[in-house]
Parts: sequence; C-alpha cells; structure tokens
Amino acid sequence: MKFARPLVLISLLCFGLLSQGCAHYRVVVPEPTPATDYEKATLHVLFWGAWEDTQSTENCVDNAIDEVRAIQTLPNVLATVVTLGIWMPMDIEWRCAKRETTPGSGF
Repeated sequence: MKFARPLVLISLLCFGLLSQGCAHYRVVVPEPTPATDYEKATLHVLFWGAWEDTQSTENCVDNAIDEVRAIQTLPNVLATVVTLGIWMPMDIEWRCAKRETTPGSGF
C-alpha cells in the first residue's frame, strides 16, 4: 500500500503525456474558396515577445489568404513552460484563396 500513491501519480503523469492535447485557432473568410493545400511553418517568439518570427505567404497569388490556423501542441506548450516563456514555438498553417475573377476580364 505504501507504493499506491506514487504509482497513481506516475500513472497520471504517463496518461497526461500520452494523451497529447492541442489547441487549434482558425481565421476563415466568410465564403472560403481555397486554391492551395495547407502550407506549414513553425514560428518562434523569444524573450517574451522581444523577438518575433514572421512567415511570408509568397505562394499566395494577389496576397489573398483563405484560411489561417494556429496550432498549439503539447511539445510547444512544454517548451514554453520549461523555458519559462523565453522560447514560445507555435505551428501555423495557411491556404491561399482563388484569384478573384471579374466578369469580362478573361481570367
């Protein structure tokens, strides 16, 4: 019985690590018309926002973005917690919108 409490704590810790949770945040236009598959990148913020990574969407024609997803995974959260917020990675996905056509333009 004296090993019961540590065994329960270890079991809960293992369960928590194996049942990875993640959070998804989405920004979507009212009427989506995707033209591409999702592109992915991992962005990094260092020293509590003093240095921030940026990502260019050069694959999007006319700079039109259809959807952006920000994904916070368990490894990203652990990296943030272990470094006390000094390093904060986040996975970003986006897809481009179709080129807008105007009547009579031929495109």
